[in-house]
Amino acid sequence: MPEIKRALISVFHKEGIVDFAKGLAKLGIEILSTGGTARALREAGIRVRDVSKYT
Repeated sequence: MPEIKRALISVFHKEGIVDFAKGLAKLGIEILSTGGTARALREAGIRVRDVSKYT
């Protein structure tokens, strides 16, 4: 199975997303996200790249 390097996270309901993203970050996976989701993750101390930098 290929190694996962990046994950795109964009959700409407934010419940549980912080814990999920923290798990990905601990695995060294780069997180790309949009607007409100990116804001929620940053507020939780998770490093996030704006998906707009890639589109």
